[in-house]
Formats: sequence, structure tokens, C-alpha cells
Amino acid sequence: MATPKFKELRRAYGFDEVAIVPGDVTINPDQTNIDFQIDNLTFSIPIIASAMDAVTDVNTAIMMSKLGGLAILHLEGIQTRYENPDEILAEIAQAPDSEVTPLIQKVYSQPIKENLIGERIEAVKRAGAVCAVSVTPANAKRFASIAAEAKADIFSVQSTVTTARHISKSYRGLIFSELKQSIPLPIIVGNCVSYSACLELMKTGVSAVLVGVGPGAACTTRQVLGVGVPQITATMDCAAARDEYLRQSGRYVPIITDGGMGNSGDLCKAFAAGADGVMLGSILAQAKEAPGRGYHWGMAQPDPALPRGTRIKVGTTATLEQILLGPASVTGGSQNMVRALRLTMGTCGVATIKEMHQVDMVIAPAIVTEGKSWQLSAPAKGG
Repeated sequence: MATPKFKELRRAYGFDEVAIVPGDVTINPDQTNIDFQIDNLTFSIPIIASAMDAVTDVNTAIMMSKLGGLAILHLEGIQTRYENPDEILAEIAQAPDSEVTPLIQKVYSQPIKENLIGERIEAVKRAGAVCAVSVTPANAKRFASIAAEAKADIFSVQSTVTTARHISKSYRGLIFSELKQSIPLPIIVGNCVSYSACLELMKTGVSAVLVGVGPGAACTTRQVLGVGVPQITATMDCAAARDEYLRQSGRYVPIITDGGMGNSGDLCKAFAAGADGVMLGSILAQAKEAPGRGYHWGMAQPDPALPRGTRIKVGTTATLEQILLGPASVTGGSQNMVRALRLTMGTCGVATIKEMHQVDMVIAPAIVTEGKSWQLSAPAKGG
């Protein structure tokens, strides 16, 4: 008797399970173009600093912009709850492991001060930097007008999982097409990991979509909730949605792979899988200028009932400029991200990020261990 089938599972792949195949032709890495565009804003490097309090504050947002990238300021974090955020950040960094989660829950229980939203945005803008801000869906309508009035350049709506259709008891929830009409800003929405969810989000008129559920080093969503899709597969599926939406509408909506990258090789694989940009957290939290002081913690860790993040020690390894643009002083791929990307593109014989989407990849579960038996005392991934 045939065994009935309840569910068919398909194989999904993460960064450590795939490899990029070199091209038949190579080009000079300096001739590659890695520009990244969101609506009418163009960035010379396709790297975004995550909207996490250990990664982005006013100073790092300004620095990222001047280096050619983008940083997103968390409007529901420490920067908008406290007049003196540095003191609070230092307290979190100094707390023992056994006490840090209750401390973070307490810190984030303080109310958001709406006047600080405008002040933080204006501080970034006064420095001549591009200012991107992030909120959760629950506060999107409330804070959108404040952000627009303060002259923010990009408005991001983020949660662990975001969909175009949400069922709740409220009479009228957040409708992205209406939000788009209410503020004159590009809107980034995330996060999602599936073809169908990504396609539906793009149809609402948003400017970019964040891809990834639970892959970040400081996130425990996959352990707590059991949800997520490995980043290579998630990126490929959402890239397919982007291309289908382009075919349907003639409008190109970039996708941003968010989280899970521990080194520059992972970053390159994200682009080969179809990403237009990448969002980094733990790697940039290692910068000397990072507000986390060598620590990084998940955005869902402050949840008062079910924390889905943890504080991790990433250390302080280099300046933000060195991590992004080099020169690298370590061999683990945690510095000079931009040069690594250009070298990979040159090795594959592609001149643009869109051409990078077409490079060949292979399933390679031994790619990080093959022939590495002599690296007995190698640092942890990304070190």
C-alpha cells in the first residue's frame, strides 16, 4: 500500500552550502560598478547598516552615508527613548550575561519621545548625510509624518515577518499603498522570505524589500519560533518575485538580503543569489565607532513576554571605514567588504550587480572545510 504524502519538503540552502563559480572571462575589479539605487537615491556601495541600536546611531549614520553606503536609524530604540543614549548603551555593554536580557527589557519599556525622533533625524541631515529611519508596522502611521516633516530621506517598516495582508481585530491595519501616498519618501518593507509574499509587497508600491527571517547572529527567532528560510534560497525566491514583478509592471524593486552574513564571501554569495543590496549587523557592530561597544543584540530581545534575540560579544576589530573599504588587517573576511565584492565580480567576469545575479553557483557543502585541516587555530567565522 502506498504511503500517503502529507507534505513535500524542498531543500533550502544557506551561505555555507553554496559556492560561486568563476567566469570564463575575468575583468579588472576596478572596472566594476557596484552602485545601489532606491528610487532616485543612488549609493556607491550596496551595503546598509541595520536598524539596530548596537549598529546605528546618529554618528554611524553620518559616517555610513559619507562612505557611500546607508545606515538605518531605529526610531523605536534607545536613540528615541533617552536624551542620553550613550549612558544607556554603556550600561547594556557592561551588564553581565545573566542580567542583560531583563535589563534590555527594562530599558526598552520606557516611552518613545516623539521630539527625539525629529531631533535625531535633523542631526543626521545637518551633517549633509542621507537619513533612513525604521519603525515597526504598529507605529508606521504614527511616526511617518514626523519622519517626513523632519526631512528623512527613506522610511523603512520592519518586523520579524511582514506581509501585504494582515488579519487582526482592528478595523483598519497598516496598508502600504496608503502609507506610500501619505509620505513623499521611498519606503522599504521587510522582512519576508517567500516568492508570493515578496511579490505581493512589491505590488503595494513599496520601493525595496528586505529578505530574511531569523538569520542574524543576534536573533533567536529560528530557535524560539521555528520559522525562517536559509538566506540563499530566500534571496533566490524573492529575486524571482522581483523579476516577475518587473515583467508585469515594468518597475524594478530592489531586494536587500538582511542578515546571516558572517564574512565578505557570504556577502558576495548574497549578490550571486540575486540581492541588489545587503544589510549587515554583526559585522558592522565590530566597528570602533559602533554604539554597541563591542556587543550586538537582537531587535526582538526587548520583547517583554517572548524575547527572540540575544546579546552577543562581537568585539571591536577596526574602524567602520576599514571594515567597508579596507585595508584589511585580518584574513577571515570581516574587513574590506567592498574590495572583496569587486574582486569576486572581476573573477566572475561581470561588471554590474545585475550581471552578478547571473553568475553560476553550485551546491558545495564542503566549501568552508575542504583542504582546511591545517587551519587548526583559525578564528571564528568573520574574525
